[in-house]
Amino acid sequence: MVSRRGSRDKKASPEPSAFLLGGLSIAVWVVSSRHLGTLLDRAREIDHSRGLQLVPGLVILAVVFLIHQVRKREEMRRHANVATTRAAEMDRLVQFGKVLAESLDSSSIRAATVEHLPLIASGRNVWAITRCGGQWIDLTPIDPAGRAVIERAAAHAMGDADVAAERFDESMYCIPLFAADERVGAIGVTPNPPLTDTECAGLAAAAALLGPAVKNAELYSEVQENSVRDVLTGCFNRRHALHVLDSELRRTRRSHGAFSLVMFGSRSLQDHQRPIGHLWGDAVLAHVGQRMKAVLRGSDTKCRYGGEEFLVLLPDTPLLGARRVAELLRKDLEQHPVTWNDQTLTVRANFGIAEMNAAEDSTNAIIARADAALYHAKQDGRNCVRTSRPAGTQYQVASHARSSIA
Repeated sequence: MVSRRGSRDKKASPEPSAFLLGGLSIAVWVVSSRHLGTLLDRAREIDHSRGLQLVPGLVILAVVFLIHQVRKREEMRRHANVATTRAAEMDRLVQFGKVLAESLDSSSIRAATVEHLPLIASGRNVWAITRCGGQWIDLTPIDPAGRAVIERAAAHAMGDADVAAERFDESMYCIPLFAADERVGAIGVTPNPPLTDTECAGLAAAAALLGPAVKNAELYSEVQENSVRDVLTGCFNRRHALHVLDSELRRTRRSHGAFSLVMFGSRSLQDHQRPIGHLWGDAVLAHVGQRMKAVLRGSDTKCRYGGEEFLVLLPDTPLLGARRVAELLRKDLEQHPVTWNDQTLTVRANFGIAEMNAAEDSTNAIIARADAALYHAKQDGRNCVRTSRPAGTQYQVASHARSSIA
């Protein structure tokens, strides 16, 4: 590309030289031409005989024509500069829109905004922020010292009623971000030097591109989240839990750390005496999911394994710590009964625990040991915690199929 550009420059450079050479040739011809002298003498005779000033008039006309040509060329150059600037701004907007179209999550949208928005704002101090679920999410780095002012300015641009009557510093120019008819955030820029109409239009176009992209990323995140979660309990589904379990086992083997797995099944206190129905069962499962979120750590992966069985993945947790976690969850479930349709049932659960050992090379091995310990807890009288035995003496999994803890 450099060589082509250089060749174009070389082709364009002879044009001014040819123009000057042509002008010099004409000037030499005029100086040496006798016909021109005769023409000028004739013009002077006409001036004297008719009382005219033909030569000065022609000179003035020539000067005016030259000035007009110079001004016309300057105007054309100015229009060309404006067109070039607009083309550059349009190209920046096109590139911004292209990157946003390829961005499906918030992190990629944030990276695109940080890279392209300052260019669209002509290097001014610019920020972008969105609001999701009542929380502000930065799309560009924001100074903590001025964060409160920016959040209120964004809320004002979004039309919030609690700040609608407030007056903000005019040194901050804000544009709301729209997704359909919903305001999802705002862009702010410091108008120093003053923004031109073209720059304001460019920022408005950038906001029009960014708003739908932010909303699409939010919807995509919700779809991704729903695809790996159980709707009833809010826990991860079995497929995602197995994927996380495989990753955790690999990580634990590399780091030579500790990892434990808890499997448990929940049933109400009265369910062995009489059927409680599907609606009651759904209420119990939803309640168990809520109590797991309340008791367990955020780093612990909570999964509905199937039916009324759950898995809890405990990274960096040895067997003794996993037993304490299981006992804590067992007591919490028992102390928080389920209330539904003016009735109350106490939830009891059986727990089986297995710690990863160096010989295991698959997820099925540790799940089988936890499942065997869970079956042993059932045989020991229910509502208790059992741990798997060392490798070679572990409990055997029940031969009959189990869709839930009976």
